[in-house]
Amino acid sequence: MPSQLTARPSDIPLKNLYNLIEPITVPSNRTRFTNWGQTFTCTPSAIFEPENEFQCELVLELARREGKTLRMAGVGHSPSDLACTDELMLRTTKLNRVLEVNTEKRYVVAQGGITLNDLHVQLSKNNLAMTNLGSISEQTLAGVVTTATHGSGVGYGVISTNVMALSLLLADGSRVVCSRNENSDLFLASICGLGITGIILSVQLEVEPAFRLKETQTSLPFDDVVKNLDDYAHSAEHVRFWWFPSRNIVRFSSANRTAEPKNPAGSWWWHSFLGHHVVQMLLFNARYFLPLNTWVANFACWLVDGDSVGVDDSHKIFNVDCRYPQHTTEWAVPYKNTQACLRELRNYFEKEFQDPHGIRPHFPVEIRFSAADDIWLSPSYGQLTCWIGIVQYKPYGFNVPYKKFFRNFEDIVARHQGRPHWAKAHRLGPDSLRKLYPRFDDFMQVIHKVDPNGVFRNQYIQRHVMGKPVDPRIFKQHP
Repeated sequence: MPSQLTARPSDIPLKNLYNLIEPITVPSNRTRFTNWGQTFTCTPSAIFEPENEFQCELVLELARREGKTLRMAGVGHSPSDLACTDELMLRTTKLNRVLEVNTEKRYVVAQGGITLNDLHVQLSKNNLAMTNLGSISEQTLAGVVTTATHGSGVGYGVISTNVMALSLLLADGSRVVCSRNENSDLFLASICGLGITGIILSVQLEVEPAFRLKETQTSLPFDDVVKNLDDYAHSAEHVRFWWFPSRNIVRFSSANRTAEPKNPAGSWWWHSFLGHHVVQMLLFNARYFLPLNTWVANFACWLVDGDSVGVDDSHKIFNVDCRYPQHTTEWAVPYKNTQACLRELRNYFEKEFQDPHGIRPHFPVEIRFSAADDIWLSPSYGQLTCWIGIVQYKPYGFNVPYKKFFRNFEDIVARHQGRPHWAKAHRLGPDSLRKLYPRFDDFMQVIHKVDPNGVFRNQYIQRHVMGKPVDPRIFKQHP
């Protein structure tokens, strides 16, 4: 019999395979998985936490022999059930090392399970930084890549555009390296592949010398922003808006690279105590008296009123406080349709505010931008994009009404050719996706080629990509 240290996983007897996997198997009393937003929960039949690539191969071999699906999950930050499964789950949190840093060529190679927060620390030690970031850094690198997570800036693509190469473990147990020059179809399918082309073992990511950002924030009338959207969106390297519909005020953030010394904005009392703790208490009370939500939103708008200027390390400016567990949805609208979409949303909100029983959103609509790219399933594929996102916070983890609000919002952005953020819950199936993504069928050809038996296709994939009748509430925390 081949040595267990040198044998291919397919050559290892099943009993020995179980023994090898036992040390990385999560005890059965800890196999409940809940996403960060506390909106979806699942209980996989088994969870594994491998510490090296060979152990990933062993887990994959077990899934193949038992005829079960295998779903990869990091920290569970996706607000949807993208990571959920009732079969086998591979948690990547211990695959979190930086493998190579090249300061001359400005790239880093890291395992897929490293969080962006940990990556920032390692990059900082080498005077490097990621080019762009979203609002948080709690996610894993693989999770960010496979969902085409974005930051903001009309001249900057989604984070996946900074990926130079991937090392993948395919469904047949083989390893492959792919890039724009090598296995290019697999590469373009994987850098927004929802985890169904293979297990991302490592990512080669283009970075740049560490930099600080100078961010200026000011409050503007909604009509002014929409009328002059092009001027505002192109006024700085990184621009984003927070729109408070109840007051028709937009908080305008613009940030540029700077050599100025650090000078962070904000204060603990204003932003942590009042902006976080007091607001959460008010939101909790608004669960029982819904009109209070409008007052809370106005209070939050007042807290951030006035001009502010801050200078800090790039990731500290890019990232913001996402506050509390939440229901959230976000869609990518073609930039050319943004003004019409925002005006229709404003009309919708005004009608709701006039209705005594209408929707009372508690917090601002977030508006960001990304450059066009050529990634097959990227929501920014082929078009300059405006991202529009909404939330309904869950104070202290308690549920709040959101379904009608989200359904109406999604109907509006869909009318403006919106594409949903892949990490967030949506209602689209393959027929709709095929109309939105010109390379959707190319993507399907790749996944059928590299995973013909569907080893990596959990319920989310079966429902949205394969078109199977899978209940979207199968893993709902509150059925």
